[in-house]
Amino acid sequence: MPPEPRPGRGWLLRLVIAFAFAQGAVSMARPAVSYRALSLGADEQAIGVITGVYALLPLFAAVPLGRRTDHGRCAPLLPVGVLLIGGGCALSGTSGSLPALAAWSGVMGLGHLCFVIGAQSLVARQSAPAEQDRNFGHFTIGASLGQLIGPIAAGCLISERDGAMARTSALALIVSAAVAAVSLTSLWRIEHRAAPGAPRGPDRKVPVGRILRTRGVPAGIFISLAVLCATDILTAYLPVVGENRGIAPATVGLLLSLRAAATIACRLVMTPMLRRIGRAALLSTTCLLGGLLCAAVALPVPVWALAVMLAVLGFCLGVGQPLSMTTVVQAAPADARSTALALRLTGNRLGQVAAPASAGLIAGVAGTAAPFVMLGALLVGAAGLGLRRGGTRAGTGTGGGTVDKVPAPGAAPAPGAPEYQEPAAERPCAERDPA
Repeated sequence: MPPEPRPGRGWLLRLVIAFAFAQGAVSMARPAVSYRALSLGADEQAIGVITGVYALLPLFAAVPLGRRTDHGRCAPLLPVGVLLIGGGCALSGTSGSLPALAAWSGVMGLGHLCFVIGAQSLVARQSAPAEQDRNFGHFTIGASLGQLIGPIAAGCLISERDGAMARTSALALIVSAAVAAVSLTSLWRIEHRAAPGAPRGPDRKVPVGRILRTRGVPAGIFISLAVLCATDILTAYLPVVGENRGIAPATVGLLLSLRAAATIACRLVMTPMLRRIGRAALLSTTCLLGGLLCAAVALPVPVWALAVMLAVLGFCLGVGQPLSMTTVVQAAPADARSTALALRLTGNRLGQVAAPASAGLIAGVAGTAAPFVMLGALLVGAAGLGLRRGGTRAGTGTGGGTVDKVPAPGAAPAPGAPEYQEPAAERPCAERDPA
């Protein structure tokens, strides 16, 4: 049987563009929601609750969506996610109460989850093992582009002058809905179809407990959770810190975008860093330095020093997400990779529910800078896991971590080493993952 044709790279470029617009809409809407909540009389605790509701609905939807994607197509989730993101943004802009604002923020979070599960599953399914670090890194550039542009746009639209915060934050949310709709233009022919007659694997469900017990999966989930919580609380609480320190919304938007630009720079050079440093050392070092910098945000430093810290922090945070995706995908059973990615996203959303709520309580008691100290401790814990679990499986990495050497085809393996297997692109369809 001839091998299944490999997809070209055009699908990845279109996916990055679509993700950039979808993430740009969310990154524009998140600080706008915080400013709109402030205009409606919210305090630090209420901001924490509203930020947490964004992640609440996805907690219950992630695993069912992952199960569906493991044995079906990925692409249909993408437009559904865009429509939910756009609807949540627009309705947040028209809401006039804190409960309604929280509810529509949850709809926005559900849409983001649908889009991300479909997109990550596409990358995992359509990338050879040796390409996964690179392709996940390029995929997350789309997120970083959105995080770069979104806060700047929100900062330019939102104004505190003459009591205009309520009106301008609503405008920013409406504009973010239009930005989300633009991503629909890049979602054509994005999923590679299997060759006609290619056999499918059995539609069996791998128990969630077995996936979570697989070595490497819990570490990947926790590292991803810690990095995302740092990014999320930074986006939601830097406006509050700026309000307390007299930093204008436009400047706050520029600071958040500087952090995102540094993340893009990190992902552009990730493959050389992996080859030179190794996966374990890269994960642990960046998480440790990121934790120290998160805690340093609590210090009353001038704006220029805050900008330098956020730039270095953004570079450090750029490592964790793509490498945690590869860690989970390569560790999980072959017919449960979308479910494993969904569990990773469930961990992310659990952190997004618990961390902002905890941050709100801490901020109410110890001040608005205290949540950043909490994030520092979380990232330091992730650094320890990165050191222990940062290696890749034999023959699947890109040069990082403790990758075992794979013998050439036909050569006898070293004592105790795994037998050589053909690369995924060269094995017959029946031996590969179901498309």
